[in-house]
Amino acid sequence: MATLTELNVYPLKSGGGTALRTAELTATGVRWDREFMLVTPEGRFLSQREHARMALLRPAFDGRELTVGVADPALDTGPLVHKPVDDGPVLDVTVHRAECRGIDQGDEAAAWFGALLDADCRLVRFTGRRETSRGGAVVGFADGYPLLVISRESLDDLNGRLDDPLPMNRFRPNLVVEGLGAFGEDRVRRLRIGETVIEMVKACARCVITTTDQDSGERGREPLRTLARYRTIDRGLRFGQNAVPRTLGTLTVGDEVEVLEPA
Repeated sequence: MATLTELNVYPLKSGGGTALRTAELTATGVRWDREFMLVTPEGRFLSQREHARMALLRPAFDGRELTVGVADPALDTGPLVHKPVDDGPVLDVTVHRAECRGIDQGDEAAAWFGALLDADCRLVRFTGRRETSRGGAVVGFADGYPLLVISRESLDDLNGRLDDPLPMNRFRPNLVVEGLGAFGEDRVRRLRIGETVIEMVKACARCVITTTDQDSGERGREPLRTLARYRTIDRGLRFGQNAVPRTLGTLTVGDEVEVLEPA
């Protein structure tokens, strides 16, 4: 029997993840996932690709208050505790080439992040509507899709090829399942997880963020070097599946995972 073994949310795009025991699956993914984002003055999103130090951010959001700490004590000057505003300026922003909108969260939050990252930036909260390029779904500030799903055995297969095994957080999944086999997520189209149903729509192309240690912010060469040897598909290094919700509800670690439709 396959089961859901990890459930993660990332309230701040490119910040650290929060492991959950249970969560609501909404149309845009795990509730509050990629709800906030840092942008340049021109509206372009900031990420670990250019600012590896973002890996050290530890955000938590309960719907009322955003709290962000820093994993490195040498950089931690005290957490940001921010009550989101809904009446700030609405900014035109971009995620890769996708245009969307965000509510500016004010000068205090901007100054806190700017000092930590040594970058001129603003914190915005998602507003409006953004559609996925495939799958007929909606998404917030995630790169392209509401969910990222990875099989535990896929990581085991990769780690068997590496000199130094890597933790799952290098790949920043929302859902980790066990029991589908290595790259079993590539061989299914629809899964029932607890009371929810999700559909796989596109294999996830991996970037330099996977080479960033999520606890130190340091970069290496793996896993991209090894993935290039055996996971180059459609001119990209693929690991995990982007997915969209089809039936909403509650997700809980330990939920049974049932294959409804193979790929």
